[in-house]
Amino acid sequence: MFSKGQWIFAALFFVAFVIAITYAYKGDKNLHQKFYKGSYWVLIGFILFILMLFLIKVFFKH
Repeated sequence: MFSKGQWIFAALFFVAFVIAITYAYKGDKNLHQKFYKGSYWVLIGFILFILMLFLIKVFFKH
């Protein structure tokens, strides 16, 4: 399916990607706290909306 070299490349790419994302996030952490203060409420609302759609689907299926 995949050769050994492809698996090694995928692993190294993943590690490098995680390091780059972590470095970028640490650089913008102060800006995120300042400008995106209430963004967790949007995330919670979105999750609740998806959960509500799922419950409606299950309720009307039976």
